[in-house]
Amino acid sequence: MAEELIIPKTTDRTEVYSALLPQISALIETESDLTANLANVSAALKEAFSFFWVGFYIVKEGQLVLGPFQGPIACTRIPFHKGVCGASYSRKETITVPDVEAFPGHIACSSASKSEIVLPVFHRNGTVAMVLDVDSDELDNFSELDAKFLKSIISLIERKL
Repeated sequence: MAEELIIPKTTDRTEVYSALLPQISALIETESDLTANLANVSAALKEAFSFFWVGFYIVKEGQLVLGPFQGPIACTRIPFHKGVCGASYSRKETITVPDVEAFPGHIACSSASKSEIVLPVFHRNGTVAMVLDVDSDELDNFSELDAKFLKSIISLIERKL
């Protein structure tokens, strides 16, 4: 696949995700390097939706450590029990936060972040390998639709672990 995304010119997220999913699959299917794949997934999501921040926090040294991302600088290390990323890791579930100010223990890496969705990425043995963190500078910008399609993208990554 050429390193170019074809993104439909629409605000219909279903249409954009549906076009993006096979392109991400093609982009990462033949690449064995995890860092390269995570970087391209982050870039594709940022480019397709203009989210404020998109990236991965990888389980290392007993915490979540910043991995490939797109957006402004970010928190480097997050304890497993802190913030939305830590909650997603600990609960092993997707967490959608319509207003980050209302989330107990939210870590404000940037005051511009208003809403967030975080999804765990699992190793084959069921342990959490990392989390995908997507932030928006708009309130209530994520829905079950985003969770569904982002889980599909996560499943492509999980096959590579």
